[in-house]
Formats: sequence, C-alpha cells, structure tokens
Amino acid sequence: QVLLVESGGGLVQPGGSLRLSCAASVMLFSIDNWGWYRQAPGKQRELVAELTTATSTTNYADSVKDRFTVLRDSAKKTLYLQMNSLKPEDTAVYYCNAVVSRRSYWGQGTQVTVSS
Repeated sequence: QVLLVESGGGLVQPGGSLRLSCAASVMLFSIDNWGWYRQAPGKQRELVAELTTATSTTNYADSVKDRFTVLRDSAKKTLYLQMNSLKPEDTAVYYCNAVVSRRSYWGQGTQVTVSS
C-alpha cells in the first residue's frame, strides 16, 4: 500500500528554495500528527518539524526555524515543507510522517541536495 507520497526534492544551490509535498491517502483519516524528518548520510534520522492537527501548532527544529515553513492543505490531505535559504547542512533524505491512532506511517523519502 502506498499511503504517503512525497515529491519535490532535488538539487539546489545554497540560498535556494524547494517545496516538498506529502500527499496522504484518504485511507489515513483523522491524522493526529504530521511530521517532516530528515536523515543525512551517517546520521540519525532527525525531526525537522511536526504539526499537531488538533491545535494546528507546529514545532520546528532550531536548525531550520525561520527558514522552513510547514503548510497544510486539509482538503487535499497534503502537507508541504517550504524550504528557503537552504544550506549545505540541509542535505539529506527528507521523510514525511503521519500518525493515525498511535500508528506511524512513513513516506518513501525524497532527496534534497544543497551544493554549489
């Protein structure tokens, strides 16, 4: 089953922007939490941002705060990650996560590479 479909990754120069998207299947109803995570080579997967749907509140990692923004389209059941002022340190595979009734679902990941 394909329940989360990510897209939008690519190669950009430092200072550039990308918008990632994560489209959730309608089978994933009543999503309690959305999240964006990333994993760089040799590193642990880390939280980038998380959205609690009940309160529409978003928490960002310090490393991306003020540069990244989570956007949500409830009608399309899609979560976006707008990434601005990208740095080489942002290079990683980015994963979408959705929590439904305490069960976590993950997207396939999309590669973001920031280099000159």
